[in-house]
Amino acid sequence: MAEFDTVIRGDVVVPERVIPGASIGISDGRISKISTNETLTGDHVVDASDCYVLPGAVDGQVHAYSQADREGIIIATRAAAAGGVTTIVDMPYDEPQPINTAELFRRKVEVVGEEAHVDVALYATMAKEDGVANLKPLIEAGACAFKFSMCESHPIRFPRITMGDMLDAFTTVAPSGLACGVHNENQEIVDTCIARLSKEMPHDPRVHGLSRPPVSESMAIGEVYELGLASGCRAHIVHCSIGHGIDLCTYYKQRGVKASIEVCLHYLVFNEDELLTQGAKAKVNPPLRAQAEVERLWDCVRAGEIDFVSTDHVAWSLDRKSNPEFLKNSSGAPGLEALVPVFFTECVKRGFEITTVARLLSEQPAKHFLLYPRKGVIQVGSDADLILLKKAEDTIDSARWQSAAEWSPYDGRQVLGRVAATYVRGVEVWDGTSIKVEPGFGRFLRPDREGESDGA
Repeated sequence: MAEFDTVIRGDVVVPERVIPGASIGISDGRISKISTNETLTGDHVVDASDCYVLPGAVDGQVHAYSQADREGIIIATRAAAAGGVTTIVDMPYDEPQPINTAELFRRKVEVVGEEAHVDVALYATMAKEDGVANLKPLIEAGACAFKFSMCESHPIRFPRITMGDMLDAFTTVAPSGLACGVHNENQEIVDTCIARLSKEMPHDPRVHGLSRPPVSESMAIGEVYELGLASGCRAHIVHCSIGHGIDLCTYYKQRGVKASIEVCLHYLVFNEDELLTQGAKAKVNPPLRAQAEVERLWDCVRAGEIDFVSTDHVAWSLDRKSNPEFLKNSSGAPGLEALVPVFFTECVKRGFEITTVARLLSEQPAKHFLLYPRKGVIQVGSDADLILLKKAEDTIDSARWQSAAEWSPYDGRQVLGRVAATYVRGVEVWDGTSIKVEPGFGRFLRPDREGESDGA
């Protein structure tokens, strides 16, 4: 009789090192043994000797419902599986109604149970007219974090929360141990710049970066961490595009603030010139910056100053990226299926160890959302969420994607690895060409606030 349900053999990436030719024994969806010197037997044995075996990625910033009825949990989690992302953390700014009450949150949990192909944790938010009234019920309902914005793009779906209400929110959330993540742009600076530049250069792609200068971001970052200092809450920046923002996070960490900072993949890959070559496909908030900022962010990766890397994935239809008045185009881009191969490739080219990929795409986001050690790591007792990353050159082609997006800013990009298979809780959900599980296989995940992160 076989020892394990499944055995996977390959170059296994555990914290701090790679174990060449190791075997992982999986039973009941969890990792039961990691062996370097003995042959494990299983009912199903997978030879992944040409692959890195990485912990499944945890994408901490996904917008499955920014465009109603376009992607949703069912398609976003297909894309996640194809990209080696075994847990998505979905943002609360759903169209037309954001997730700002416990009732709405529970309805979304039901959708996860019916539609998800991989595991899902959920952000929640607050309505600007309700104050903190709904935050404690949302915590009890299983929110893994809260998201607020300092810069309003829609009064209902993406509202600006005043600093007074945000301080109340941070103070209310602090005892739960959850993080408050904030969209980090200063409203007054952005509004002033847009009012002037939209008249001066409405059709010039450069208007986007000029209308949201670095100071609009750094000022917002400082305010968020001051709220963390005053409240004792975990204060998180969800998408930093500037090195000075990382410096601010490091400064506040040194002062004892529970500060953290996240960088999206596109800020590590693209610079502001993409606006001239790709147009609105490269329009994201905060905007892409100069190449010097890209290099500065990589310096921060090397210094261990970035907490984790995410996608800020959103599958806008192309008509939302085609307005000749540049600022009227939607901001954001699809990225779930690019995250692992593109970040891996950039790390290899820049001389980083493969453990950097595991740390910033898996371990650190799992810890941030209180899902670790159930998620984010290859160790005995953890869920068998695994990526088989084949060591082979490939080309990013969104025509092959599972996402609802029919385009990608990464199209044509050469990468050094391909997701050959994805496993969630020991079950193959992607075999390199197709989805292998039905909707509803994925589970809703509650944060581990009291020693239990399993929301099943």
